[in-house]
Amino acid sequence: MTELLNWVLLAYRLPREPSTPRITVWRKLRRLGAAQIVDGLVALPADARTKEQLEWLADEVIEAGGEAIIWLGQLGSASDERHLTTRMADVIRAEYDEVIADAAAAVRDPPSVRRRTAARLQRQLARIERRDFFPSPDRDRARRVAEDLSRVTEDSRVTEEVP
Repeated sequence: MTELLNWVLLAYRLPREPSTPRITVWRKLRRLGAAQIVDGLVALPADARTKEQLEWLADEVIEAGGEAIIWLGQLGSASDERHLTTRMADVIRAEYDEVIADAAAAVRDPPSVRRRTAARLQRQLARIERRDFFPSPDRDRARRVAEDLSRVTEDSRVTEEVP
């Protein structure tokens, strides 16, 4: 039997009003790539970084007048874990697909637009990769396409500069 992953979970509750702290917490959880299990319960694969990030977020929840508690544990079955990891990977895969599509569309743009798009896609990839806990071939493909766009952009820049 495959050993189950360790997870860090944040159970939290925030007052409905004001809504700003709830929105802030939601945005931060999204940036972290946390999987929402049910309302007020999110999970991330456990490591020192994810545990610390959820601890900081728990502190913010408490400072905003809410309640928060951190749990460490494993899911009850391999099936549940596959379901959760697949959900998380599907979200990331869609984001990689978006990078790939944007890079393919940018090839037809003027060089100045391609340069901006290439730089934006590199930043976007870095953000996605920080949340990609279960790397797939999509990561490598997106990285390769973004690098190709940068290379094409640099090649056209050299061509433009040659008198």
